[in-house]
Amino acid sequence: MLHPDLKSDQSRRAAEPALEEGVALADALPNLEVVGATVVRLPRIHPGKLFGKGKIAELKEIFHDAEVELVLIDGNVTPVQQRNLEKDWGVKLLDRTGLILEIFSDRARTSEGVLQVEMAALSYQRTRLVRAWTHLERQRGGLGFVGGPGETQIEADRRAIDDQLNRLRKQLAKVVKTRELHRAARAKVPFPIVALVGYTNAGKSTLFNRLTGASVFAKDMLFATLDPTMRKITLPTGDEIIMSDTVGFISDLPTELVAAFRATLEEVLDADLIVHVRDISHPQTEEQSKDVMKILQSLGVAEEAPMIELWNKVDLLDGDARDAVLTQAARTDDLYAVSAITGEGMDDLLAAIPDKLKDPRSEEHLALTFADGRKRAWLFEAGVVTEDTQTETGYAMTVFWTQLQKERFVRL
Repeated sequence: MLHPDLKSDQSRRAAEPALEEGVALADALPNLEVVGATVVRLPRIHPGKLFGKGKIAELKEIFHDAEVELVLIDGNVTPVQQRNLEKDWGVKLLDRTGLILEIFSDRARTSEGVLQVEMAALSYQRTRLVRAWTHLERQRGGLGFVGGPGETQIEADRRAIDDQLNRLRKQLAKVVKTRELHRAARAKVPFPIVALVGYTNAGKSTLFNRLTGASVFAKDMLFATLDPTMRKITLPTGDEIIMSDTVGFISDLPTELVAAFRATLEEVLDADLIVHVRDISHPQTEEQSKDVMKILQSLGVAEEAPMIELWNKVDLLDGDARDAVLTQAARTDDLYAVSAITGEGMDDLLAAIPDKLKDPRSEEHLALTFADGRKRAWLFEAGVVTEDTQTETGYAMTVFWTQLQKERFVRL
């Protein structure tokens, strides 16, 4: 595993923690053994081969001695750089995007997840097609005596990928339509939706399992779970909510994946409350938090959206660090320190969720027809009806509800 560190790049993540994350990504793939990892300092990027001649020769000797078959580069590598480095080193090469795609491909379980990963992989492969096979030009075409070259192999490959992408988009459109129908069905249910979001391996699935009693796969690795899961739970206050566990975020998330998984990630937009789960024991927790908020904003989540911040894994902290976290959480609104493993702090969290969901209410008068029986039943199930009188044409109702409940009612 190589992490290129460009000294002039002031916005880069700290090199050593970034390398550790890259190794963790590699460890998330089965049947892959990482035999070494290092930060490679770069005074500048070489357009053709990323590294300079001396560094390429030095690394080639290391790879040969360790019998390396696959080199992972924790960064973006252009198609030309990848082709040249593979030729010089005699190994297969994957950059950060390619590695994350491999992990997602291994983890996808639902039909939607498989389609999304395949689309993202094809979009990525399309950018990898470089003009390396000019000898594979097909029969020369054109109307002149000599004629120009016909379709090259790279053009045929690109056309085949585009055809496959179009087929996948049509299949995914059907799945997305089904997801939208499910969302519409959930809108008819008067239970608020609470979405868990956070950096990958922040402990969302472990927290989800503890809160819901579910058995979602949870493991100390990046992207342990990929497909979103929803469960209805009853809080100690008697309030019922739908808890949603979403895919974990990561810095430098490939644009192909953001686009392909947009339909899944947009589940967060329908949430009545977002719970941002952070691994407070991680040295890069602040940077991870910024990455999550950046992705949420790109999805269209408003800054004023109801949100609770959850500092998870306090069981991994000791002494002063633990005391400081607990003190800050106690003094800060909408901030809770918990351990999804031990259950510490969970009572405070469960007590806070219903309070956060109770938006200001207003009174409103509605006139429903006899044909609006389903809407009337929804209002009673939501517990917002204060007065109900039958009229000649239907029902005159007085409701006391939140703005969110009103929006859900309008969508019925």
